[in-house]
Amino acid sequence: MIIGVDLGGMSVKAVCFEGGALSEKVRAATNCADAPEKTAHIIAELCASAARAAGHGLHEIEAIGIGSPGVIDSDCGVVVKWSNFGWENVPLAALVSAETGVPVFVTNDANAAALGEAKYGAGKGYTDSIFLTLGTGVGGGIILGGKLFEGGKSAGAELGHTVIVQDGEKCTCGRRGCLERYASTTALLRYTREEMAKNRTSLLWKYAKTPEEVNGMTVFSALKEGDEGARRVLDTFVAALGEGILNFANIFRPQAFLIGGGVSAEGETLLAPLRAYVLPRLYVSADYAPLNILCATLGNDAGLYGAAEYASQRI
Repeated sequence: MIIGVDLGGMSVKAVCFEGGALSEKVRAATNCADAPEKTAHIIAELCASAARAAGHGLHEIEAIGIGSPGVIDSDCGVVVKWSNFGWENVPLAALVSAETGVPVFVTNDANAAALGEAKYGAGKGYTDSIFLTLGTGVGGGIILGGKLFEGGKSAGAELGHTVIVQDGEKCTCGRRGCLERYASTTALLRYTREEMAKNRTSLLWKYAKTPEEVNGMTVFSALKEGDEGARRVLDTFVAALGEGILNFANIFRPQAFLIGGGVSAEGETLLAPLRAYVLPRLYVSADYAPLNILCATLGNDAGLYGAAEYASQRI
């Protein structure tokens, strides 16, 4: 039996994982003011709670997998840098293992989600898939031959920081024109507000009385009523996301792209135009090498599945 842990900035969740299924989920609060040792202690106690909830003791657990934010050296289980918590070179695996007596493996949280979706979600029918989660930024992960691709020192697969517009918008990473500046939910909100500013008659105003009220669903709500402004917003967003997907397809040529994040709930309203943009522009046609674009299905549990699967593969 494996325990999967999803570590976040405000909370941490843990579950037991056996036979492809998750047990009852347990959670605890996290705090950026806590020392790494205290956070590790919270994780260790939570793992014990997860084991008890599944009717087991920690001595019956084979391994613990943790999906953590930040830059992770997964070979040695070290959080190299997590800016939100001010962590640098924190030996998270060793700290949690010392308290639990169980082998611990750590990977980046987006990588964990990608592995979870690939093995137990929308990607389980494919050996090669790329997961893109659209939120404040663009995160993701790459699965090749059923295995997580992390790159040297686990420093690869930063998909949101590939440039699609030379000398474009300034990104938080310091470069300009990164995919996440154009294809994140944050970008979608920006496009929506820009359209509203240009067109006071747009139905976008029906669903957001002020620019501050704009959310990821605003454009889709107006689009369902046939609003042309909403169509322009979605076309802009789809083109940016599509260019990123085309780049990744030309490099890795997975069998499927899995789209996660809140906007993925729109399903075919997003996917149909995205496929229409991507498929005709592929360098190697989809007739020769089929490529699908799907919505992720595991939601917030993807990281738990993936963390457990990561530990299972490592042992």
